[in-house]
Amino acid sequence: MTHALPTSAEVDTLARTATRIRAAMESVISGRPDLVRYTVAVLLAEGHLLIEDVPGVGKTTLAKALAASVGGTVGRIQFTPDLLPSDLTGVTIYRQAQHEFEFRPGPVFANVVIGDEINRASPKTQSALLECMQEAQATIDGTTHPLPQPFLVIATQNPIEMEGTYALPEAQRDRFMARLSVGYPSPEAEVEMLERHEDVDPLGRLSPVTDVLTLRAAIDTARRLHAAPDITRYVVDLVGATRSDPMLRLGASPRAAIQLLRAAKALAAVEGRDHVLPDDVQELAEPVLAHRLLASTDARLAGRTISQTIADVVARTPLPVARSAPSGRRTA
Repeated sequence: MTHALPTSAEVDTLARTATRIRAAMESVISGRPDLVRYTVAVLLAEGHLLIEDVPGVGKTTLAKALAASVGGTVGRIQFTPDLLPSDLTGVTIYRQAQHEFEFRPGPVFANVVIGDEINRASPKTQSALLECMQEAQATIDGTTHPLPQPFLVIATQNPIEMEGTYALPEAQRDRFMARLSVGYPSPEAEVEMLERHEDVDPLGRLSPVTDVLTLRAAIDTARRLHAAPDITRYVVDLVGATRSDPMLRLGASPRAAIQLLRAAKALAAVEGRDHVLPDDVQELAEPVLAHRLLASTDARLAGRTISQTIADVVARTPLPVARSAPSGRRTA
């Protein structure tokens, strides 16, 4: 089914919404504009986000800042080794006085779900999120319950070598549209952060800058953004190259290609454009693909990282031939 391209007014509205969300988040997250940009792009692409880094660098703050900037319900899960799947999805209880069963939804029944330290939970509990993330529904005691729309999981995790962590299964990593690393701030950004946090938590002053209906419309607009056939082919070529690279034991899945194109459309929308450029695809190649790939034995012995391999794949994949934008559309 072919969807109509968004109008200039729809693209402008989306760009303004993205700008408001970015400004709200940057009032809390100092010195990381690209990190905020990618986070908003994942939101508008209706994807799930995995934030990985060492403790204390602001992973949870980033997730909370996005949730606080977007009007809607928020669920928060602190993953621990003893957490059960029902603690996420909810339970059905029998109310003896009414002689009936009552479903009590868990924290996944929210527009934005913050999963803190997801890799500290057991694989069984981690897997409880698979159905929620892929199908936007949860099945409890044989009954399927739809989740609110839009539905976004923002999960944080510590590096796997940290004590008390479990590696996320490949199937679950593949459900996350992108993985981002917060990293340490620059000295200037850290000084600014200390000044902001000196007297009050800036998260406490953050209020929503958009509502659920506006966000749904923005997500729909981003999905209908124009991607030329050559851009689509370029995405397929990039993803296909990871499957034949000798430095990789596991390449990217077809789901990765779908999510890379969606994320590229959303990033273009964040920049105020109504069409996708090869630059959008290249910029998002590592955040969208890296966590889905597994290095080969030769790569590990040579000390090559997944990021280096992706950079090589991007460098050797031919760019699409430059063509004009659709008739009447902006080219920049």
